[in-house]
Amino acid sequence: MSQLIKQLSFELKRFEAKKGAIDSIFIGGGTPSCVDAKLYEGVFRLLDGYLAKDIEITTEANPNSATKEWLKSMRDMGVNRVSFGVQSFDESKLKALARVHTKTQAIQAIEDAFDIGYENISLDLIYNYQNDTKELLLADITQAFKLPINHISAYELTIEDGTKFALTPQVKQDDENLAFFVQEQIVANGFEHYEISNYGRYKSTHNIGYWKLQDYMGVGSGAVGMKGNHRYYPTTNLDSYLANPLMCDIEELSTKDIQTEKIFLGLRSLVGIDAKILDNDMLKRAKILVAEEKLYLKNGIFYNPNYFVADEIALYILG
Repeated sequence: MSQLIKQLSFELKRFEAKKGAIDSIFIGGGTPSCVDAKLYEGVFRLLDGYLAKDIEITTEANPNSATKEWLKSMRDMGVNRVSFGVQSFDESKLKALARVHTKTQAIQAIEDAFDIGYENISLDLIYNYQNDTKELLLADITQAFKLPINHISAYELTIEDGTKFALTPQVKQDDENLAFFVQEQIVANGFEHYEISNYGRYKSTHNIGYWKLQDYMGVGSGAVGMKGNHRYYPTTNLDSYLANPLMCDIEELSTKDIQTEKIFLGLRSLVGIDAKILDNDMLKRAKILVAEEKLYLKNGIFYNPNYFVADEIALYILG
C-alpha cells in the first residue's frame, strides 16, 4: 500500500489536482474487500482536502469477503457507494462461473451495506453464459429487485485471453434475445438504461466521467489514467510496480483518436455525440440516421435509443 500511496502523491501533482475538485473515486479491479480496511486509511489521509463535498466514492466488493465490519470501516472513511460482484443468485451458475460466494452471502452483504447506511448500492449480473434461459435470468433480476439497490450492471459474458474460460470458449452463448430480455425486465422494474451495461435510479458519476473522456487518475498496478490527450499505463506486473510505482507507458492520442472514442462511447451511453465534433460527412450520415429514427437530435446532441447497436452506428458515422 505504501507504493500505491507514493504513486497517488505523484499523480496528484501530475494532474495538478485542486482542492475540493475530485468528484469521484472508484476502488476496484480485483477484490478490494480482501484488503483490510485499515490499509486504505493512508490513501484517504493523502486525499483529505482534495475531495468535493458531494463526492461519489465507490468500492467494489465480493459478497464472501465484504464483512459487516469491513463495510462499516470503509463507510466510516467516506465510501458512500458499493458495487457487489454478484453475477447470479443461481447456485449452479455461481459454481460454474467459479464464484466463491453463495446466494445467501450475496443477499446478506447487500442488506448489511444498506443497514450500515450506504446511500447507493449496485450489483453485477452476467448473462449469455451457457444454459442461461429467460427463466433463470428473470429469477436473478426478480431477486435483485427484492434487495435495497438502486443500480445494476448487467454484462454479457466475454471470453478473455489468459482466463479460465479462454480454454472453454463454448461456455459463452450468443443469444441477442437474452440481451433485450434482460434490458426489458430491468427497465420494467423502474431502472433507467443509461449505458449499454448499466441501469439505475442512480447514475454513477465515475462511469459518466469515463464516457465523457474526462481526466482521471489511475493509481495501482495496471490502473489506466487519462489527462488531456495522454493516457497513462502503469505496469501490470506486480513485482515491477512494487519496484517502481511511477513507471508507466504513455500513449498520445491524436485529435482523430479522441473524436473516435467520443463517438463510440457517446453512442453506448446517455452522453451522446456533440454535433460540433463531427466533420461534414459524418454530420450528413448522422442526419440520415435521424431520418431513419436510429438516432435522435436534441439541443445539438445526437442520442442513440438502442445501445446494443452502438458500435454499428459508430462505424457508419465514421465512414
